Amino acid sequence: MSRRKLSLGRLEAYVLRHTLIGVAVSLGVISFMILLINFVELSRTLSGRTADISPGLTAYLTLLQSPSLILILFPFAFLFGVLGAFANLNRRSELIAMRAAGVSAWRFIFPAAAASATIGVITVLALNPLASVLNGEFQAREAALEAAFQGASAKPIWLRQGDGRTQVIILGRRQKPGLGVDLLDVSLFRYAVRPDGHLDFRQRVDAQEAVLKNHQWILTGAKSAEAGAKSETYGAYAIPSTLDERTALEHVATPAAVPFWSLPGVIQRTEGAGFSATSYRLQFHQLLATPVMYSGMAVLAAAFSLRLMRLGGMARLAAAAVALGFVFFFLNQLCVSLGRADVLPAFFAAWTPPLLALLSGLTLLCYTEDG
Repeated sequence: MSRRKLSLGRLEAYVLRHTLIGVAVSLGVISFMILLINFVELSRTLSGRTADISPGLTAYLTLLQSPSLILILFPFAFLFGVLGAFANLNRRSELIAMRAAGVSAWRFIFPAAAASATIGVITVLALNPLASVLNGEFQAREAALEAAFQGASAKPIWLRQGDGRTQVIILGRRQKPGLGVDLLDVSLFRYAVRPDGHLDFRQRVDAQEAVLKNHQWILTGAKSAEAGAKSETYGAYAIPSTLDERTALEHVATPAAVPFWSLPGVIQRTEGAGFSATSYRLQFHQLLATPVMYSGMAVLAAAFSLRLMRLGGMARLAAAAVALGFVFFFLNQLCVSLGRADVLPAFFAAWTPPLLALLSGLTLLCYTEDG
């Protein structure tokens, strides 16, 4: 009995090793293609919006942006990698030998699914925060290049702060993208919140410059006008803020630029400021569902690879697996779009495609293995 357990353990480790090699090769090909395409695309777009950009700077920006794009296509690495690994084992009749020896397909597919889920957890906890930080740096660098090119015509940004009693809407242009919160040509609109939730206008403040520091907006060259009163001019004017230098612009960034660990806080602060946090909530649930998506793609690919080579039709099955993988990928993108538009709840939009992929693979595996 102990030899049998040891033998099964070796078989599982053998299959797992081939699976990881296949996934690594597939990931390498996908990463190379994304880097190449992204480099060409950035060279084309940035050269049209900035005066001069060197190939070195373009390559640097490509390295900043590409990890987040690679993570989007990460499920295909498991689909192609597991499909290639199991098809290769089938071609060499190794899967046939294992099954003839009484080893259930569930035993050597489980390591691939478990490894995929484990990599999914690592992706969420470690790779996503790293990619988000790099993507945030890319957005800051791109904004700085565009602001330097456009000058005073740089796009304005809107901020909002407040609590249950007061709401303040802030309009301005960032003076130094990526370096603190320093705004030019600022207008602040302060409202009082009624018990029924409606807003009453209380004050407008226009200023040449506004700096957020120590939970205060320090305004320079400010002109303040309260409702029903004359305007007054101030050399310096301070307004309390519920924002801080680290979190003030988080809701301005795209959800992909917010790390997994920061998403719960961003959701809470965004909703507290009166903004919709649907995109961030959807991103959070998508990340939680990542291990399910990865394992679902692995099980789906393995289930399509169990047909005996001598019976033929492996090429059609492999093509069907790839086609079905693309269907689930585009279904996931469709659900994300519907979730961002509030057509579907964020939880439903994020979890439905991964669960469908996993259940489809398990169903096909049950049909193939157990009849």
